[in-house]
Amino acid sequence: MSKVFPWLMVGMTILLTSYGQLVIKWQASIFKPASAGWFAKLPTVIQLLLQPWVVSAFVAAFAASLCWMLAVSRLELSKAYPFMALNFLLVCIIAVPLFGETFTMAKAIGLGTVIVGLIILSQG
Repeated sequence: MSKVFPWLMVGMTILLTSYGQLVIKWQASIFKPASAGWFAKLPTVIQLLLQPWVVSAFVAAFAASLCWMLAVSRLELSKAYPFMALNFLLVCIIAVPLFGETFTMAKAIGLGTVIVGLIILSQG
């Protein structure tokens, strides 16, 4: 396999993990528990766990784990792991238009610090 493949797997891990976080936030914020039928007898958290989008988030988390195993089997953990911080960047930025969250100067500084840290770590 090429030298690009493990980095592609790191990228897929980041995308799948971010997807899962965003979907769970979205579904948890719009979920209305069933009020009638056998489904209504289940605890609310179980009802939420059985929603198709939430199931897709768990499938994405499992797929991310598989991608991560492929990545770290071919890369040094100390080189690959810092890139998991890109999850913070993606989720924070995408949450602004998707959920109307605020993007403050503190968040911008924090994300900038993460990016600078990644640049420094990738040099070593």
